[in-house]
Amino acid sequence: MPTYNEAGNIPGMAELLMNLGMPGLRLLVVDDSSPDGTGRIAEELAATYLAEDGTPRMSVLHRTSKDGLGRAYAAGMGKAVEDGARYVLQMDADGSHPADKIAEMLGVALSTDAGLVVGSRYVPGGTLSDAWGAHRRLLSRWANAYASTILGTRVRDITGGFNLWSADALRAIDLASVGSAGYSFQVEMKYAALRRGFQVMEVPIHFEDRAVGESKMNLAVQLESVAMPWKLRARSVGRG
Repeated sequence: MPTYNEAGNIPGMAELLMNLGMPGLRLLVVDDSSPDGTGRIAEELAATYLAEDGTPRMSVLHRTSKDGLGRAYAAGMGKAVEDGARYVLQMDADGSHPADKIAEMLGVALSTDAGLVVGSRYVPGGTLSDAWGAHRRLLSRWANAYASTILGTRVRDITGGFNLWSADALRAIDLASVGSAGYSFQVEMKYAALRRGFQVMEVPIHFEDRAVGESKMNLAVQLESVAMPWKLRARSVGRG
């Protein structure tokens, strides 16, 4: 769970996840030195969430530089795999991703041996928050169609950030080789999994609008997202 200025969200999200009744679940917060104290709050919370044997169920990875969401995700995923996780879930701290779908996504991964299970807004049964206006809905649909068409994939929600990865898939992708710093990380990672032959499954979710705080999307991130599918396609053509 990457965070930057999520002090208003992290206590509720931690409580929600820790109360899911999944004993093997661990929460790793990756904080980019949030000036609002998110990292400190996360550390205080981590001290209160312990397993029956006293081991922490929550931990915090502090990063000293804010160099993009993609870099934060890569750092957290790498740390989780290094610590022995069999599956790693990407989840935002703003409440937009439904925690009650985690068990289902894990069940799909275990039953199908998929390398990636996507919490998808755009398969049958997937829905978007009523707070999303027509322009935002159209833009999101267009971004998914744009990336999927260029890359030739059938993933309906290739831009989505609610994803469950097997450790095997993450090792095969080699997180250090991923070049995206922003939201295009989601596209690059899914494409890399497909190129390496991993099965990708999609589970319908309801995507809620964030309740507290502001989106981290800016012009530089948007431009990277537009260019990245073409870069990935060119790279794959070059490799044959």
